[in-house]
Amino acid sequence: MIIGIGNDLCNIERIQGSLDRFGERFENRCFTEGEIAKARRRRLTAETYAKRFAAKEACAKALGTGVPRRGVHWKMMEVVNLPSGKPTLKLTEGAKKRLDELTPEGHLAYVHLTMTDDHPWAEAHVIIEALPA
Repeated sequence: MIIGIGNDLCNIERIQGSLDRFGERFENRCFTEGEIAKARRRRLTAETYAKRFAAKEACAKALGTGVPRRGVHWKMMEVVNLPSGKPTLKLTEGAKKRLDELTPEGHLAYVHLTMTDDHPWAEAHVIIEALPA
C-alpha cells in the first residue's frame, strides 16, 4: 500500500545562486557529507544538488511534514544509490521516526525515488510503500 507520495520541482539556477552566495554554508545546511562529495565530483554541481534538494522536498511531502517541520530536517534525508544504481532515500533521526509512525504494524516501508533534470529545472518524485513484513 502507498503511505506517502510527494513531488517537487526545483530551479537549478536558484541552487547555483545559493552556492554562489553562501557556498559551503548552504551545502552543509542542506546536504550530507556523501551528497556533497558526489556533487563535487560532478561537472554539473548545481544540477546534482538541485535534484537532491527536490528529492528531499518530495520526501518531506510524502512524510506529510515539509522541511524543517515536525523534527524533519534536510540532512536527515540522504539520496543514496542501491547496488543496482537505483536512487533511494536513506532516512535518519526525525525523518526515520516520522516514517516509522506512518508505517503500519507488521509492514516494512520502501522509499521509491526518481529524479531528473532539464536545465533550468530539476524534478523528483517520492513514493513511500508499505509491504507486509
